[in-house]
Amino acid sequence: MNFLSIVADYGFITLLSLAFFSFVAGFIDSVVGGGGLIQLPALLINLPNTSIPTLFGTNKIAALSGTSISAAQYSKKIKFNYKVLIVIAFWAAIASFLGAKTVSYINVNTLKPLILVILILIAIYTFIKKNLGAIQTKKLSFKKMIIYGSIIGLIIGFYDGFFGPGTGSFLVLAFVVVFGFEFVEASAYSKVINCITNIFALIVFIKQGNYLLELAIIMAICNILGNILGTKLALKKGNTFVRSIFLFIVILMIIRYAYDIFYK
Repeated sequence: MNFLSIVADYGFITLLSLAFFSFVAGFIDSVVGGGGLIQLPALLINLPNTSIPTLFGTNKIAALSGTSISAAQYSKKIKFNYKVLIVIAFWAAIASFLGAKTVSYINVNTLKPLILVILILIAIYTFIKKNLGAIQTKKLSFKKMIIYGSIIGLIIGFYDGFFGPGTGSFLVLAFVVVFGFEFVEASAYSKVINCITNIFALIVFIKQGNYLLELAIIMAICNILGNILGTKLALKKGNTFVRSIFLFIVILMIIRYAYDIFYK
């Protein structure tokens, strides 16, 4: 990979913009998910003439790189229930693969109004529930964790493969509300699941040749650096910090989807 030739192909400003936003996306994603809300639009704006599947594939490569590093960092501090994690990951992987396959057949825009309503309800619920995610509020049986986790994996896994932005945030909320986890613990679980869904969606995009490898590598390095910094801050500052970032990202998602629906 010759950096000078990449600069000549894409332009220095474009590369600088993508590197910066990938770092920010990695930071946000490591704390509470939602990095795709920053990284994917950066690709869309900077490369307007590139096909959507190619941008999705490039985004996934960069996101997976950072998320995997973040998951590894969380695993050193958080004790996982690996049996539950494997079951959720299994269903999420299958659903993500199917979601990525579906991208070619269904218009993503048809789902945006429904996602917007869901996001508004999430924001209201999180704001009203001041102690949401501050402490572990439930202790589910193993059987219930498997059932609920499978449903979460199927629904959010499909969404990640089909569209993607905000997947980490949806996973975090699911683990907080359904499982009763603290925000930091929920972030740790969401990172592992998000890695799996990204891998299986990427299998589809790579087989189709939908990715720009040179850009993906540059963005991946910046995304990893952002993830490392974000994970350290999340583990250090705890649940209050993560909750604040979560609310910020949900509001950002609401603005993004509202703009797509009403002004495009």
